[in-house]
Amino acid sequence: MVWALLSLQDQYDVIEKHTQSGLDLVEKYVKFVKERTEIEQNYAKQLRNLSKKYCPKRGSKEEQECRFSNHQSFLDILNEMNDYAGQRELIAENMMMNICIELTKYLQELKLERKTHLSDGKKAQQSLESTYKQLDNSKKRFEREWREAEKTAQYAEKTDQDINATKADVEKAKQQAHMRMHIAEECKNDYAAQLQKYNKEQNQFYFTDMPLIFNKLQDMDEKRVRKLAQTYILFADTERHVMPIIGKCLEGITRAGTNVNEKNDSLVLIEQHKSGFERPGDLEFEDYSQGINRASSDSSLGTPKGPLDLLGKNKSKPFWLFSKKSKVGTLDFGHLPPEQRRKRLQQKIDDISKELQKELDQSEALGKMKDVYEKNPQMGDPACLAPQINQTTQNIERLRGELNKYEVLQQKHTIKYLSVYTLNQTHTVLTLLSLFSLSSRSPDGAHSDESTPDASQAIYAEFDDDFEEEEMSSPIGQCTALYNFPGSSEGTISMQEGEVLAVVEEDKGDGWTRVRRNNGDEGYIPTSYATINLNK
Repeated sequence: MVWALLSLQDQYDVIEKHTQSGLDLVEKYVKFVKERTEIEQNYAKQLRNLSKKYCPKRGSKEEQECRFSNHQSFLDILNEMNDYAGQRELIAENMMMNICIELTKYLQELKLERKTHLSDGKKAQQSLESTYKQLDNSKKRFEREWREAEKTAQYAEKTDQDINATKADVEKAKQQAHMRMHIAEECKNDYAAQLQKYNKEQNQFYFTDMPLIFNKLQDMDEKRVRKLAQTYILFADTERHVMPIIGKCLEGITRAGTNVNEKNDSLVLIEQHKSGFERPGDLEFEDYSQGINRASSDSSLGTPKGPLDLLGKNKSKPFWLFSKKSKVGTLDFGHLPPEQRRKRLQQKIDDISKELQKELDQSEALGKMKDVYEKNPQMGDPACLAPQINQTTQNIERLRGELNKYEVLQQKHTIKYLSVYTLNQTHTVLTLLSLFSLSSRSPDGAHSDESTPDASQAIYAEFDDDFEEEEMSSPIGQCTALYNFPGSSEGTISMQEGEVLAVVEEDKGDGWTRVRRNNGDEGYIPTSYATINLNK
């Protein structure tokens, strides 16, 4: 299937947009690879700076320590990391040369070629339109002249039949009619020639010129796609080619770890710091009872006097986190039906959660940027980020407050309408509510003063306000169903045409009315689906 088979009337713009989007993709890919090379270069630079930072200076004490295997292995690791950084630089260089520069040059060629093909197409189209205008003008001229010729012929015939007209008038009218007829014939021939010319050019345009241009554009776009696919593969091959050397660097790091010999390090330390002195001899016994003069022994060893006091303080201080909730709007979607309100609350919670996550990501990014500025002052002033950090912190606290508020609203909504939503599935809630209602009333329906609150009353005391309206309240009217209603949504109830239901709660302006069947099933129905008669 070639592009030339497309309908030229309505697909020329499609081909133009498609080829342009292809060029845009090449340009976008070049930018992507450039940013990747910048990342690789920055990564390599940071690795080199890191290796240089921890590499011991010549003549320093750390260099002398390299006689120990663990110190020497660490030095080997630094050298391997420096070589690893060189491989990352090689990846960036090869990507820049083989992908970015090459594709940029190829992109310029594609733009020029596309411009040429589209220009040829526009020229052919303009030529066809110009020929059509000439055809249209010749057609209109032929029509106009033919009508004039008919009028002059009719006038000549009328003049010839007029008995009052002179011979000269008749002759003049016939000459005028003949001249007009001659002009009309010339216009007719010109119109036929223009028509033949236009049909020929139109055939040339639709069957030769435009298919050729479209085929060239197709070849150009397919070459672009093929070239782009090659660079996609090259993107992976560029890093794959240095993998063996990177693997050797990692092997060198592993080898540095295996070369550590703790026993040999101990021997090196002993050999380096052993003194060679003889161990002191035993102290002689000095008998003062025999009047022997005290003499000091040259071989005696002094003992430390007094204990060694080690002082330390644990300066730990607990952190107290204070937060201040921001006030949010009072919009709780209370005017909506239960299911719609639940969905709107959930949607609001999801939106706030997404916005909160975005602020958290921004806060983390600002923190990292601040650390970079503190480590590298030449890149920027950390103080300039303080207003943004403070604003982000305030936004996070505000969003957390809003999220907490809407979650509480959602929980209250779930508790409030639990008896309605689960009426046909869960009978446990209805049973508990009935027990609670019966335990708080006397047999004659009045409140019993002698009744004492039991454990069940204590459990449901905090939910009394929420379920007060959901208990089996008295009907306020009746309704008759005008249409069938499936009641498939949560919180609604099905009904059949002509069915009579008890009205429990009238429409509050949202288009829904709460009803009840004789078996106790309750739910919402559309107000417009029933005829409602309320008790007076």
